[in-house]
Amino acid sequence: MPACFVANQARAQQIPYASGQNVVPVYEGWERNPDGSYNMVFGYMNRNYEEQVDVPVGPDNMIEPGPADQGQPTHFYQRRQEFVFKVKVPKDWGDKDLVWTLAAHGKREKAYGSLMPIWELGPLVYLENRRGAAFLTYPEEPNKPPTIEVVGSSMRTVTAGEPMTLSVEISDDGYPKPRPRPARNINRERARDAGPAGIRAQSPVSQAVVKLDPGVRLGVTWVLYRGSGEALKLAPMHAPVVNAGPAGSDNDAITLKGKASTNVTFGEPGTYTLRAYADDGVFTTPADVTVTVSPKTTR
Repeated sequence: MPACFVANQARAQQIPYASGQNVVPVYEGWERNPDGSYNMVFGYMNRNYEEQVDVPVGPDNMIEPGPADQGQPTHFYQRRQEFVFKVKVPKDWGDKDLVWTLAAHGKREKAYGSLMPIWELGPLVYLENRRGAAFLTYPEEPNKPPTIEVVGSSMRTVTAGEPMTLSVEISDDGYPKPRPRPARNINRERARDAGPAGIRAQSPVSQAVVKLDPGVRLGVTWVLYRGSGEALKLAPMHAPVVNAGPAGSDNDAITLKGKASTNVTFGEPGTYTLRAYADDGVFTTPADVTVTVSPKTTR
């Protein structure tokens, strides 16, 4: 095969698409629960650089065996989103597969979850994927996931176009402790990750929607989990709760806690699920709020 043909074919495979591409479900691995059961953890890859895709639960967005709805998202942010949701399976699950099927833009994909030992997730897997191998420590830090609780009811009603404030209270064990980071050029990083021009430099960490801003030790990310996002506004999407102190300050692993709020406005009536992820930089813990949005009243 001529070298020029191979080169042209490789370039063609790297063409970034703003829209029109499908979403690929991804099996991340499994976790052990104290009661002997297991969590199977999934994420996804939205092949689009700009388009956010909506796929309602049903034949095109289903998990089996069992009911089609097992807590998976129906709104998919662009690019690679890791560790998005978990499905709990019993301790006698055995060697069966848990299959997540997604179909969008005419293409159907499946992710197969199993309890094979090679797929077991541990703290180091989360740390390397969400924070980077440069933050590995020895001995390993005794990090535990943060806790999160919705302030008020997790079931809300509002009128389209009317702003609503949502709040959560979160706490954490103070791990991982902040570590010095190399100097960063934020403008250069944003330009690199902004879209198709940065295709070769992007990584799952840089593409992630759920992540802490630089200098934040504990924070919350709000996302649209279910429902159409075309006319939805979240401000802010990322809310810092505890910032890291300046270089040389006391950043011991003490209990961290605080409150985070966001203002949300729905442009269209319907039922939406918003998910807040408490984030310590390695582990996340979700909490959901379901909002029923009624049409604007006319006089």
